[in-house]
Amino acid sequence: MIDTPPVAPIQGAPLIPVRRRRPCGLACMLIRRVLMGLVVLWAISALIFAGTQILPGDVATAMLGQQATPEAVEGIRKELGLERPPVVRYVAWLGGVLHGDLGRSTSNKQDIATSIAPRLANTLFLASVAAAIAVPLAILLGLIAARFAGTLADRVINIVTLGAISLPEFFAGYLLIAFFSITLGWFPSGSTVSPDMGLLPRLQAIALPAATLVIAVLGHMMRMTRAALLNVMSAPYIETAELKGLSPWRVIWKHALPNALSPIINVVALNMAYLVVGVVVVEVIFVYPGMGQYMVDHVSKRDVPVVQACGLIFAAVYILLNLVADIAAVIANPRLRHPR
Repeated sequence: MIDTPPVAPIQGAPLIPVRRRRPCGLACMLIRRVLMGLVVLWAISALIFAGTQILPGDVATAMLGQQATPEAVEGIRKELGLERPPVVRYVAWLGGVLHGDLGRSTSNKQDIATSIAPRLANTLFLASVAAAIAVPLAILLGLIAARFAGTLADRVINIVTLGAISLPEFFAGYLLIAFFSITLGWFPSGSTVSPDMGLLPRLQAIALPAATLVIAVLGHMMRMTRAALLNVMSAPYIETAELKGLSPWRVIWKHALPNALSPIINVVALNMAYLVVGVVVVEVIFVYPGMGQYMVDHVSKRDVPVVQACGLIFAAVYILLNLVADIAAVIANPRLRHPR
């Protein structure tokens, strides 16, 4: 390749001002992320609707049984609007969702939004209790493992958390039931709650499912916290702080942890989303009246509107928590507002 010499500017020629791209602030980034989240949610809604429509079999036949007459099947299809084209049904369903109408259950004819509200509250309560235990414990264990990296304490914490990651949720739940419910009798095996229960009886009822969720997410958050701290502690400013005579815990708490918050926040948000979305198995094991149990019950009845509503709510919660994680990571690390 031949290097061409730079061309000198022509004297007297007007200079064309170069417009520099203005950096996108926090408000601009927030708007972009919200719009992107809405687009993703719309795409997921289309996939959920299409996935429920291509299932084998016929909803009307499944509701009435194989011995139903063709006239009865046709009447149910007209009642459910199944004779309309799929695109028309999707637009009608999406329009109802935008107005807060999730439709009616085909199995019991009840309004889905009214039925799902207490279930969603129960799921969020269970996820909040598990997060309130798992997040501080994971960060504390990560700090201890990073402070004593390479020692016996670090190895023990890593082995225990790796074992927790490798343990499936259903197996951990059954182990907890066998030990704490059947052998010791401390907690009930079924997590039955009601709206009139007090806080302490409710916490006792959800102790085992909350412990199962803590076991499921604790290891991921702890290992990411440890890895982020060890990555930051190799920086020169950490060595400078140590040379100043600061204690190791003060170096970690004041200098290392604030600069390692971005990846920690991201992994915490992802596990929070898992606590809400991935709670289905735990709710089924402990017969907990949450959204997961509600969806599984109606899947067995081939109640398509309920499955669509639950899937859309799970997707919205997951996208919302990821949006919160992005905003929190930008606030914790302002350099992310101006990517190079």
